[in-house]
Amino acid sequence: MIMEVTPTKTLIVPQLIVGLGNPENKYEQTRHNIGFEAIDALAKAWRIPVSENRKFKGKFGEGVTTSGEKIRLLKPLTYMNLSGQAIRAVVDWYKLPPTSVLVIYDDMDLPLGRLRLRLSGSAGGHNGMKSTISHLGTQNFPRLRIGIGKPKSMTGNGETVSYVLGKFSSPEMQIMEQVLKWTGEAIDLSLHQGVEKAMSLYNNRSLVDNPE
Repeated sequence: MIMEVTPTKTLIVPQLIVGLGNPENKYEQTRHNIGFEAIDALAKAWRIPVSENRKFKGKFGEGVTTSGEKIRLLKPLTYMNLSGQAIRAVVDWYKLPPTSVLVIYDDMDLPLGRLRLRLSGSAGGHNGMKSTISHLGTQNFPRLRIGIGKPKSMTGNGETVSYVLGKFSSPEMQIMEQVLKWTGEAIDLSLHQGVEKAMSLYNNRSLVDNPE
């Protein structure tokens, strides 16, 4: 009797977590820099020092999570539209497959109070992701989008830029604090049980009653 063997599904587990944003003080705590905020929160939770690394063109740190997983954190300092340069430098140095790179960034098409994990996908008009896809040579890497919402009436590109480079209001900041907690929990889970498990538990959570 011939036994049929079911192939084991490979878990997608991050080895490098990247938060997208822009350097310079004027961009701190803006909507477009929520990826940086996420990395700062992870670094604090895991007590991993993150400091400037010229070889990697960004702020970089590596260490061990509270659960014992080895992880690397990166905040590219190349400005948003060149983020892929820094990511590629780390990937090449450590010989990492693109599927082990989890990128965190802001998304206007996702309502405030939501996050969305995916295993692959297009840039969706995000310049940081366009650069990342270009430098990795593939769209097949996990990403975590953090919803920043958008104004009810968007009249043009100038207003879009003004919005993403603006800062969260005080009520919005309270929502984002919880979203960043979810982000940390989702990433922690993805390190244990893979990104798909985290997707199933966190993609439908919402802090705001806001239809997509």
